[in-house]
Amino acid sequence: MQPSLCNVPGIKVGHFHLQEARTGCTVILPEKAAVAGVDVRGSAPGTREIELLKPVRLVDKVHAVLLAGGSAFGLNAAAGVQRYLEEKGIGFDAGVARVPIVPTAVIFDLAIGDASVRPDEEMGRQACLHASAECLAEGAVGVGSGATVGKLLGMQRCSPGGVGMASAFVSKEVIVGVLTVVNALGEIIDDRGEIIAGVKNRASDGFIPSLDVLRRPGDGIGFNSGNTTLSVVATNAKLTRETATKVAQMAQDGLAKC
Repeated sequence: MQPSLCNVPGIKVGHFHLQEARTGCTVILPEKAAVAGVDVRGSAPGTREIELLKPVRLVDKVHAVLLAGGSAFGLNAAAGVQRYLEEKGIGFDAGVARVPIVPTAVIFDLAIGDASVRPDEEMGRQACLHASAECLAEGAVGVGSGATVGKLLGMQRCSPGGVGMASAFVSKEVIVGVLTVVNALGEIIDDRGEIIAGVKNRASDGFIPSLDVLRRPGDGIGFNSGNTTLSVVATNAKLTRETATKVAQMAQDGLAKC
């Protein structure tokens, strides 16, 4: 079984992107409304309907989660996911209408590809139409199509980022899956400790560790603001909104460890 968020029962993942424009979105669709929690630590988060995930809020379940490129413009893609769910009669029963709850977060990918093209309502809907429980696509797909890493020495020395997935059984019955889009300032390191994407070495093949760059003053270091890592963790374990929030906090620690 290939590691995938879709290995968690009842989860579908759908990607849609415009490769030439280097932007897109990724939707996570639970079979039934799902309990969710959130932990946000970024300095400039671009989000929609994230605040309602906190334990003190009224709505306790979500109908989809959307990750999109396009910076704050990309939040518009959530309307397409809502339209898709509304057509299927899925949403929070507000009496006069069912309102699909779609927490959304975005990455900054405007410096790559065509900055005038961003995920919109139709792209969000297309991601839903492409959703599958057998989705194994990774890399420059969906929200990851314009993701980059290793940007300390400018965009000309960066490397492609992208979407990655993993899953693991924690018992015979309980499984945890994760989908992450990496659009980070630093590098991606594999399980052997080797850099597989990061600041490109101008003189030869390979990469320069970000910490080495930071130790060299006057090297044209640029702390641009277009850096984000977003993760969605799913499990078939029974959680409350409080315990889901705690899992989200644990996932942030996992990002720091990686």
